[in-house]
Amino acid sequence: MVIYIHIPFCKKKCDYCDFLSAPADDETIEKYVVSLLREIGYHGSKYGKKGEDRNIETIFFGGGTPSILNVNQIEAIMNKLKDEFNIEETAEITMECNPGTADKNKLMAMKNNGINRLSIGLQSADNDELKGIGRIHTYEEFLYIFSVARECGFKNINVDLMSALPHQTYDSYRATLEKIVKLHPEHISAYSLILEEGTPLFDRIEAFNKEGKPNGLPDEDEEREMYYMTKEILEDNGYERYEISNYSLKNYECRHNIAYWVREDYIGMGLGAASCIDNVRMKNIFSLKEYIELKRSESYLDKDETEVLSEEDKMAEFMFLGLRLTSGISTKGFEKQFGKNFDTIYGSITQKHIEDGLLEKNGENIRLTELGRDVCNVVMSSYILC
Repeated sequence: MVIYIHIPFCKKKCDYCDFLSAPADDETIEKYVVSLLREIGYHGSKYGKKGEDRNIETIFFGGGTPSILNVNQIEAIMNKLKDEFNIEETAEITMECNPGTADKNKLMAMKNNGINRLSIGLQSADNDELKGIGRIHTYEEFLYIFSVARECGFKNINVDLMSALPHQTYDSYRATLEKIVKLHPEHISAYSLILEEGTPLFDRIEAFNKEGKPNGLPDEDEEREMYYMTKEILEDNGYERYEISNYSLKNYECRHNIAYWVREDYIGMGLGAASCIDNVRMKNIFSLKEYIELKRSESYLDKDETEVLSEEDKMAEFMFLGLRLTSGISTKGFEKQFGKNFDTIYGSITQKHIEDGLLEKNGENIRLTELGRDVCNVVMSSYILC
């Protein structure tokens, strides 16, 4: 089992972000942490040392900006998790970190309290590009935090990068990639910008489009060239692409994310956090006020957001999550898990994708081809709909 901790606060919401997050004052953050500690105890009594005592393989602090927490709050949350759950000695414990909300004192507190992996949100090494998407930091501030993290003993660091940003060019994105690989982070997540409706960036781009003005975004051909360049530069520098948007040095794949993709049980704690336990999918309440006011004995779940997965749901998840991985899915693994012949359930749709050059079969494994990765959403959705 793995644990996700949601910290829904940030200094300033980025212009492209549609996650459940917002700025908050110190008092609100402290009240939230108190309620989060109660929720950790609530789940601990069910799945932790006082309940089923399931082993915890990974913990991931996401947001928002988890590094907005102060030293005492980080220590309190980690101590509560250790008290309530059986955390494996080799557990991967990640905290997302924004260069604008961390310093050496805070990084040392993370390290001393058992956090052993950082995920630093850079996005771009070009300060104008960072400003254009509303990031609160500069590339120089990222370099400082990365260097300090190494000084504090972090030997497993991820760097988040984004392509297809406003006014980003092929050459400026190449410069970002080349600068980052010289730092040798153990993991790089490289995403293409998705314009989410309701965000300031979406509204800005829409306004430019309506006025017939250039919106600054790379065109489809430029975006595609950036996509291929990412793979080329990272693989040339020793990074293996183990998932559609994720690259790592050998043995540094993100174990937490892989747990999702192979359908391990996970507990989500914090505002709006999702869980899936014993094939029941759940979400926490979305009201910050309600979350803060909940008492220890009350459920944190949104009753309207609970769903028992059907056999068809579970099989579809096996396919569209597993196909995210470069290694793909195992037909024998499918048959062992569901007790059904793979070809009977998915044979025809899989064969069509193979004939179209989107999937390839190697023994019992089926995975996306390079062409298939380009249209992965089409391939994956076909298993949901069939």
